[in-house]
Amino acid sequence: MPQEPGRAASAAPADITAKDIHEALARVAAAMETGAAELNAADGALGDGDLGITVSRGFAEAAAAELPDDLGLAFMECAKAMQRVSSSSYGTLLATAAMAAAKATKGQARLDAVQIPGLIEAALAAMMARGKGSLGDKTVLDIFDAMARAMQGAPADALYGRGLAAARATLEDFKGKPNKLGRARMFGEGSIGLYDPGQLALVRILEAMGD
Repeated sequence: MPQEPGRAASAAPADITAKDIHEALARVAAAMETGAAELNAADGALGDGDLGITVSRGFAEAAAAELPDDLGLAFMECAKAMQRVSSSSYGTLLATAAMAAAKATKGQARLDAVQIPGLIEAALAAMMARGKGSLGDKTVLDIFDAMARAMQGAPADALYGRGLAAARATLEDFKGKPNKLGRARMFGEGSIGLYDPGQLALVRILEAMGD
């Protein structure tokens, strides 16, 4: 079974640039390279067993991309990077989230951190439209929703901590529920007591962002 999530939270910068995004991508890429086995194991219990490879390759490609100062273009480069190396449903969802962020930040060189909950809501809406999933299905959608609600109205220095805490709590909450979407749904009651691989991957990604 995957290890229990448990890294300390840190504050996000109040003013985010493409340089900050690039540095975060590099941290995530490094963490996913070392953590791929954990995600593969979680995915192997409910799916193909290659989620760790998918996420590791996707973030390695994104971290290697040249990001322009325009945040909209930077997020679009991230989406393209994900799509270049992953045709999986998870890679597609991550790319869709990045494209939603690209649309919302087009023409901006800096992002006020208090705009992040709105970006998460936009990403959630785009992913739901693309993947046809619903809240409660035990997917990353549930974590995005919980994060957006937890971060709404929070000061910049509390956003990351609140978002990560909400993500971890959602992961643990849904561990006791059955999967209702994707290949994992075929396990029915057998998926109770297991982390959803996609949710676990998202928590690990968020943890790495704050390292």
